[in-house]
Amino acid sequence: MSTAAPGAAPASPWLAHTARIRSLKPEAPGITTYELALDDAGLAERFRFRPGQFNMLYLPGCGEAAISISSDPERRGLIGHTVRVAGNVTQALARLQVGDQLGLRGPFGSSWPVDAVRGQDVVIACGGVGLAPLRPAIYHLIRHRQDYGRVFLLYGARSPHDLLYTDEFDQWRAAGIEVEMTVDLGNSDWQGHIGVVPILFYRLRLKAPRTCVLTCGPEIMMRFVIFEALARKVAKENIYISMERNMNCALSFCGHCQLGPAFVCKDGPVFPYRAMEPYLNLEEF
Repeated sequence: MSTAAPGAAPASPWLAHTARIRSLKPEAPGITTYELALDDAGLAERFRFRPGQFNMLYLPGCGEAAISISSDPERRGLIGHTVRVAGNVTQALARLQVGDQLGLRGPFGSSWPVDAVRGQDVVIACGGVGLAPLRPAIYHLIRHRQDYGRVFLLYGARSPHDLLYTDEFDQWRAAGIEVEMTVDLGNSDWQGHIGVVPILFYRLRLKAPRTCVLTCGPEIMMRFVIFEALARKVAKENIYISMERNMNCALSFCGHCQLGPAFVCKDGPVFPYRAMEPYLNLEEF
């Protein structure tokens, strides 16, 4: 069964299509958003993805990297990827300029259950670049705001300079997203919270039976987000996590991203917490 969204799969999932960088936007130190356009106009028009899915970005001579799609699922023509420099491929990507070409294949993987949680309150809890794969879900919630209850964004980073998409937060608040931010280390201009993301739960009054939690970020952060959610009687079935493991092929053949019985690239990256509960504390191997 194909992991690509309907209408988006190429003839072969191994085939990378050429795309060009249309814009570059520095978001934080070492993190940039790349807006890509597929060279094939017909494919660009047909490209669809679901919030939480990822693409494989390919640079000849360097290799591929799995990068979450961070743009609006309803926007056509441009595909956004927010990339943190972390390895050889992302270092090479950081040297590219507007107009340069690279390969793209996808989309791959599972998605945030934005349809299944209609009618519920939604808590989005994320840290650092973990906001990137949740940004498409936020766009979806805003576009269909009447279909959901209260929506909270609990977001943290190491410092105020490391927060992503801050120029959009006022628009999100105006659309009914209750945004709470925290940083590990503030500065003289920072007037917000100091501390880790899970402490932001102390500011919420949740109605547990109708609350779902979507979380992405460092695994230690997600473990404590889950702890706080469970302490407030949110059901395990209503907690969803996005895992980041070493995804090399996106099709589960190489086995690098296997975690317990699951392959993060094919069965994830988004999982119900209950499915990953026995494996969440395992180190990558």
